[in-house]
Amino acid sequence: MTDKTILSVDNLALSYGSNPILKGVSMQLRRGEVVSLLGPSGSGKTTLLRAVAGLEQPHTGSVTIAGRAIYDAAAGIDIPAEKRDLGLVFQSYALWPHKTVFDNVAYPLKLRKVAAGEMGTRVHAALKNLGLDHLAERYPHQLSGGQQQRVSIARALVYNPPVILLDEPLSNLDAKMREEARAWLRNLIVEMQLSALVVTHDQSEAMAMSDRILLLNGGVIEQQGTPQEMYGQPQTHFVADFMGSNNVMKGRIGDIRGGEARIDLDNGMAVWGLRRTNAAIGHEACAVVRVEQAQLCEGPGDNRAEIELVTSMFLGDRFEYVFHAGDDLLRVWGKTHEAPGRRWVSLPAGGVWIF
Repeated sequence: MTDKTILSVDNLALSYGSNPILKGVSMQLRRGEVVSLLGPSGSGKTTLLRAVAGLEQPHTGSVTIAGRAIYDAAAGIDIPAEKRDLGLVFQSYALWPHKTVFDNVAYPLKLRKVAAGEMGTRVHAALKNLGLDHLAERYPHQLSGGQQQRVSIARALVYNPPVILLDEPLSNLDAKMREEARAWLRNLIVEMQLSALVVTHDQSEAMAMSDRILLLNGGVIEQQGTPQEMYGQPQTHFVADFMGSNNVMKGRIGDIRGGEARIDLDNGMAVWGLRRTNAAIGHEACAVVRVEQAQLCEGPGDNRAEIELVTSMFLGDRFEYVFHAGDDLLRVWGKTHEAPGRRWVSLPAGGVWIF
């Protein structure tokens, strides 16, 4: 573990009965870094967060925070959750309904027997950082969902924990508020140089808030990297399909040329793309194309096809065109309304991955 590593997880495994949930997960979180645990339901991301928090007990592996072992199966170390000095932000906010905002935020300090004068100073500082100081005497039911969420974050930050754990922190907010909330939460994290481990199932949220993403699949880390790496350089079909809005089409390998391959698709199209498979010529494969990579174009050319435009849907900042390509529905984005009829579509080779 380097001096920049604040949290280290090594070979963590956990099962419920005969059902393995984590299968030897290892990861590190550096000081001032935000790492998102991303993945579908059942992938193990929440279980991993809860194991770090001390709310689940793994069977093997270890967890170290700031050089201190808080869990080590081999050494018999298992520090209780309340003594791990972690800031926890739950999906449900978990606020005391009968306590004011001030008292909710002060609660972790009372547990640590902090003096009243210092407690007041630290609570007001935490509330001010989150724009809540004027709401100190209100009760949770008098706050909006976004304000309640900020109170839960202030409570997690009030005693300056080395690591803050956030479990789906934006999931209870409506779509518009989520976009606003992720901006101020990212800003808060950067300004306060927080070290944060965040669980989310929303890939847009993970990309917006994170320095690094760990994508879990079936209890193992499928791939990890920066948001740009995860989005632009997926190593497996699962990663490519999970990150972004995609067209996925099946076919067979028609030709191979170095790091590229041609796939002859079941819908009659043939396209070249970046080869991410060892499948030989004639073997089954699939093409994954980001919706924003597909484009309307004028006339024939490489990786182009004339297919039937069925409808144009207005999405506010763009139109989404729906094409029939054999049995596939192919989606393309553009700026203008287009009437139904046959159109040429381009799938740039650099924007096609073949798995």
